[in-house]
Amino acid sequence: MRGQFADDERFMREALTEARAAAALGEVPIGAVVVHEGRVIARAHNRRELDEDPSAHAEFSAMMEASRALGRWRLTGCTVYVTLEPCLMCAGLMVNARIDRCVYGAVDPKGGAVGTLYDVSRDPRLNHSFEVGAGVLGDECAAVLREFFRGLRAKRKGAAVGTGAMAVADSSPASSLAQGASAPALVPAPSRRVILAIDSFKGSATSAQVETWFAEGMSAADLGLDVMSIPVADGGEGTMDAVRAMLGGEVREVEVTSPVGTARTAGTFVAGASADAGSADTPEAFAGEVHWAPYLLVDVDGVGLDGGQAGLIAVIEMAHAAGISRSPRTNEAALAATTRGVGELMLAAVAAGAKTLYIGLGGSATTDGGAGMLQALGARILDAADEPVRPGLAGLRDVAFVDLAPAREALAGVRIKVLSDVGCPLVGPRGSVRMFGQQKGLGTGLDDIARDEMLRECDRHMSAYGARLTAARDALDGTPWQVAVPGARPTSLAGVPGAGAAGGLGAALLALGAELASGVDALLDLAQFDNQVSGAIAVITGEGSIDAQTAEGKVPAGVARRAKHVCKDVPVFAVCGSRAEDLGSVYALGIDAVLPIELGPQPLERALSSAQTRSNLIASGETLARLIAMREASRTAGHRP
Repeated sequence: MRGQFADDERFMREALTEARAAAALGEVPIGAVVVHEGRVIARAHNRRELDEDPSAHAEFSAMMEASRALGRWRLTGCTVYVTLEPCLMCAGLMVNARIDRCVYGAVDPKGGAVGTLYDVSRDPRLNHSFEVGAGVLGDECAAVLREFFRGLRAKRKGAAVGTGAMAVADSSPASSLAQGASAPALVPAPSRRVILAIDSFKGSATSAQVETWFAEGMSAADLGLDVMSIPVADGGEGTMDAVRAMLGGEVREVEVTSPVGTARTAGTFVAGASADAGSADTPEAFAGEVHWAPYLLVDVDGVGLDGGQAGLIAVIEMAHAAGISRSPRTNEAALAATTRGVGELMLAAVAAGAKTLYIGLGGSATTDGGAGMLQALGARILDAADEPVRPGLAGLRDVAFVDLAPAREALAGVRIKVLSDVGCPLVGPRGSVRMFGQQKGLGTGLDDIARDEMLRECDRHMSAYGARLTAARDALDGTPWQVAVPGARPTSLAGVPGAGAAGGLGAALLALGAELASGVDALLDLAQFDNQVSGAIAVITGEGSIDAQTAEGKVPAGVARRAKHVCKDVPVFAVCGSRAEDLGSVYALGIDAVLPIELGPQPLERALSSAQTRSNLIASGETLARLIAMREASRTAGHRP
């Protein structure tokens, strides 16, 4: 039972993440996930106002998505986790879908249909019954609702302040929503708005969790600040979730090749479709080296990441297919790791109807120059004997010929936009091999001299591969491909800033005609960040560790730059788990102060735990709320420091 309780809490937290995504869109914060065989196969949040659809309840949408993911209407073997007790409509669907179990958080005294007003789950007159687990993280689920409705009431009364991204009412969610007006996608900027745009604390908390816990601390200060959370990422981990929080979507699954022979679930985020995505054929050599990979479909309908994209888009995190978490980081693994799974995700997204692919780079286990991705798309990368080269960096030394025509044909009519804030070139001291190879295990077990020689040799192979990749691009017919700006086309791909991202995957995508874009800027554009900053009294960003690398395109750097561009006087604070001693380059970007969140000395394992991170962020949120309120009071009194 203890194991079941722990699982219930874990999956309910996933549902809470969905609820907070709904709140960020101005929707009543209710979220749901569907779990099958210990894995989340579908997730959704309330979108009734945005979609103008009375059936767009979180659990209803999640069950529909789960049926598509499993390819059957019967959800036998599935558990539905939802933050608010299901209504009659959703409980009825649970009966019809034949679910095994429903677990909910907060009780709904005015609409609950699995134990409060009715108990559809055990009605002997119906042809199916299911188990119910009640009150899992109930207080937390209820708090999210209360904070949301408290904010709505304050706005209706014309109050200048609210209580932030999470909300709660004294009445039931259903009746509170019925009394309110349609919520806009983004809340109008009040006079005491504080914007949270914080990256994940890797190994401890996601971006959504960090912002939720920090906002909890700010609300605890009870100083009348209106806290707005904006999902954010830099093109790496968390990019797909951040985009999904803004656009919604439909999750599907395909099979992908793992980077080093370890099963891996990979994700794509496609903007919109209802057709089956399909999956790419996997060559015999990779048989058994695959794993189910979820991806999300969304129809952006004219509101793409750059404000002008229409139809179906796909957002892919390459790390879901070929991430460092799936590698043992040995020298052998670093030499063999392949991006083939990324290409398979791209093919699946195109098969689903996506006309634009947004590919987030970061967190890779690979240094294969994107060769595996190109091969999955059909490109011919051959050795001197006209045989396909081996997977991974080890195969690059044998590359004698590259033909990109089949890959171009596979992506005909598809636009590719690369989201990355890593500006390294393909080769050289700051390139994909010499700058990042050791992080992925390259040279592990060798002495310093042998390791350095190996890195230089691998860099030479990467350079030769880059030259052949450039020649293959130049051999293609048609108009010049776009690189960074329309019409631009560098002489060599090897020196393009960003070509070395994700172990050279950036270069391979550029060879296919991709455009480079800042991952941070793309997400901030989608969130209408500039409009929100214009009415804010403070911006809070951050990440797990703030140091010199933060200044090289990480989320805090991008947020600070954009905030100061819009309003040079708005203070920008950065929170972190740890910081470097010298932060001159960080402050030069526009960050005004850095606040470590640690409450005191403690073992590293404890400091990185989710529970301790939550406590630290709540305390830090309260502290910073008080500092911001003091600053505003000083300004109001005419004594601005």
